[in-house]
Amino acid sequence: MKKVIAIFMMTLFLSGCAGLNWWGGWGSGTVTVRKGDTLYSISRHYNVPIKELITANRLSAPYTLYVGQKLRLPAKQYHIVKRGESLYSIARMHNVDITTLSKVNNLQTPYSLSVGQKLLLPASVSSVSAAASNAKSQSAAQTSSYTSTAKKSYESSVYVPTNAPAKNRSAKFLWPVKGTVISGFGNLGKGRKNDGINIKAALGTTVVAADAGTVAYAGNELKGFGNLILIKHTDGWITAYAHNDRMFVKKGQKVKRGEKIATVGSTGSVTSPQLHFEVRTGKKAVNPRTYLP
Repeated sequence: MKKVIAIFMMTLFLSGCAGLNWWGGWGSGTVTVRKGDTLYSISRHYNVPIKELITANRLSAPYTLYVGQKLRLPAKQYHIVKRGESLYSIARMHNVDITTLSKVNNLQTPYSLSVGQKLLLPASVSSVSAAASNAKSQSAAQTSSYTSTAKKSYESSVYVPTNAPAKNRSAKFLWPVKGTVISGFGNLGKGRKNDGINIKAALGTTVVAADAGTVAYAGNELKGFGNLILIKHTDGWITAYAHNDRMFVKKGQKVKRGEKIATVGSTGSVTSPQLHFEVRTGKKAVNPRTYLP
C-alpha cells in the first residue's frame, strides 16, 4: 500500500498537477523557511505548485530545507485574449480545465471575453510558451475535466505490476450513492471520454464504499477530482469516488462494504453536486454499470 501512495504522490507532484491551486494574490517574492517547514507545506501554504518551487529555486532531490533559507516564489502567469479566442480554446491551449480557469478569474457564464483581456492562468501551467507549444498534443477534456497528464498520474497511482488484480470479478459492487446517472461510461462525442459514471445526488448525500477494502488515497491534490477517495479491494481492483464534499476516511484505513466514506459535493471541476465513480482493474477503466446490481 505504501508503494501505491508513493507512486501516486511523486508522480502527482512532479507532473505539475498539484491540485487546483493557483497564485492567488502572489507575484514574485521570497519566503523564509521556518522550523518544521517542508517543500510540500510551503507549496500548500502559498498556493504555489511544488514543481514550480523546485524549478525556481534550482532544488535537487531529496529537497532538504534548512531554517532561514530563502525560497523564491514564482511569478503569476497570464494569457492576453486575442481576437477569435474563447475560454474553451484558451483552456485547451494551456492544458487547464475550463471550470478552474473561469473560477480563478471570477468569470460567469456565458464567459464573454474581450480582446486584450488579461486572464490569470491556474498554477498547473509552468510557462505560457511551453504550454502553447504542447497544446496540439493535448487530448480533449474528459467529463470530469481532468487533463490527460492528471489521468496518467492517476493511472500510475493505482497500478502496481507486482500486485496484479484478478482478471475477473464475479461479485457485484454496491451502488456508492443513491441518485441519477447523468453521464455514462465511454465516449461522449467531440473527443470527450468518461472513465467512469457521474451520479447526480443532493449535496450531503451519503457515499458508501462499493466493497470492502483499504483506502489507498483520500485527499484533493489531483486536479479536477476535488475531494477524492481511492479504495483498493482484496482482489486488487480499485474504485474511485470524486467531487466529494466531506470525507470520513483516511489513507490506510480498512473499510467495510457499504460503510459511509464521504458525502456528495461539487468539489473539483464540477459545478453541481454529483459523484464521479470509477472501477479499475490495473490501468484499465471498466464500465461500472457492468459490475453494479
